[in-house]
Amino acid sequence: MQILAVAAEIYPLIKTGGLADVTGSLPKALKQFGVHTRTLVPGYPEVLAALEGSSVLRHYGNVFGVEGRLLGGRARGLDIIVFDAPELFVRSGGPYGPCGTLGYEDNWKRFAAFSWVASDIAERGLAGWYPSLVHAHDWHSALALAYLKYCGNGDIPRILTLHNLSFQGQFPARHFAELGLPDECYGADCLEYYGDISYLKAGLTSADTITVVSPTYAREIMSPTQGMGLEGVINARRDDVVGIVNGIDTDIWDPSCDPHIEHHYSARVPLRRLANRATLLKSLGLPQTRGLVFASVNRLTWQKGMDLLAGLVDEIADLGGKLIVHGQGDHAIEQLFLRAADRHPRHVAVVIGYDEALAHRIHAGADAMLVPSRFEPCGLTQLYALRYGCVPIVSRTGGLAETVIDANDAAVHARAATGIQFAPIDAGGLRHALHRAFKLHRRHRGWEKLCRQAMKADCSWARSASQYIEVYGNALSQGGLLRESA
Repeated sequence: MQILAVAAEIYPLIKTGGLADVTGSLPKALKQFGVHTRTLVPGYPEVLAALEGSSVLRHYGNVFGVEGRLLGGRARGLDIIVFDAPELFVRSGGPYGPCGTLGYEDNWKRFAAFSWVASDIAERGLAGWYPSLVHAHDWHSALALAYLKYCGNGDIPRILTLHNLSFQGQFPARHFAELGLPDECYGADCLEYYGDISYLKAGLTSADTITVVSPTYAREIMSPTQGMGLEGVINARRDDVVGIVNGIDTDIWDPSCDPHIEHHYSARVPLRRLANRATLLKSLGLPQTRGLVFASVNRLTWQKGMDLLAGLVDEIADLGGKLIVHGQGDHAIEQLFLRAADRHPRHVAVVIGYDEALAHRIHAGADAMLVPSRFEPCGLTQLYALRYGCVPIVSRTGGLAETVIDANDAAVHARAATGIQFAPIDAGGLRHALHRAFKLHRRHRGWEKLCRQAMKADCSWARSASQYIEVYGNALSQGGLLRESA
């Protein structure tokens, strides 16, 4: 089985969030089952710099008025195809915009061209290699499925994975005429979205199967409260929606051999992580303490509930806790945490931005990881926390509710608890969860047992990868043909 994955980012080459972690680790997991994945990614400078042993696979003289070419090769152990179009992807800012959430004005063209190229590869193959199916991720590549369905070979199975429904690739309707799709695509059954066009909606209506990164989130997005205006489309496709929880790369995230942390440990010798705790506090200018050290490695946005956490920083400090915040996002929320660090320099450390090595050190050294998301398709931070014995404190939503077992009396007695859940998802709910954490932490032996149990959780891709293979097999059996590659 040969998979053409299509994604706008892939770890460790280019990353803005969890999408990259998934697209970088899932191919590795699938390979263990004999499934080969080649991932098409845009030719960002970071991707081109990492490409090894590349060869030119195809030239394009005019893709939406832009010249480009396809490069094939390996990069950090990944088998990738790069759409090298400097006019579209060589920018001084981020992959989607010059700063923060501000997008480039030509994103409609950048990812339409990227999607069209994906459909071209799927249909014509590359140098004797023919994908069995196309697996597109999020809105950036969703249009590829519409190009295949309406302009290409509609027999090639088409899979779309939703990582976050709030990002939809919505653009003014005037651009439809430039996409090269038939007129029928500008309608409620494909691209049209409240007078605009939505690339994600085109993918939702063109995919044979829609996978969502947790079963709970799959149910949640069928409701008006979390459907983001697309709940009608998703409900119409409900028989084709499959929820599959994400896994993590347990080779990269492994406290027993992590190169980013100073002191290695495991579930059998968890007390060694205390040395990482001391090192972390010292590196961030915080005094050593026996009190509870909270952390949050997260995007600083409303969706992630970080404004709720910012409102409780003073209370954490007053109770003797420490708080480490690492991430970036909305300027106003960033400022809330920076001002809190100024008020409580011995209790709060804030590092704006994202540093992969620091994220590993925080997971290895903090006592508890706060993930207070208002909605969370799956979440990876809590999985990293489980793996590292950093007790996750999460809101009861999406994949957070499925991957963390609350430390209620029954779960603790059964030795099944792995963290703390809270609801409702508001300041009161989060405050209650913090107080539960302080109470549990004072019972040192009970907290150690909770850490050890968290580390026993299976966060790998093994089960989820087998579910993706089942999805692929069903798609092929329902009409797709397994094409032979040289």
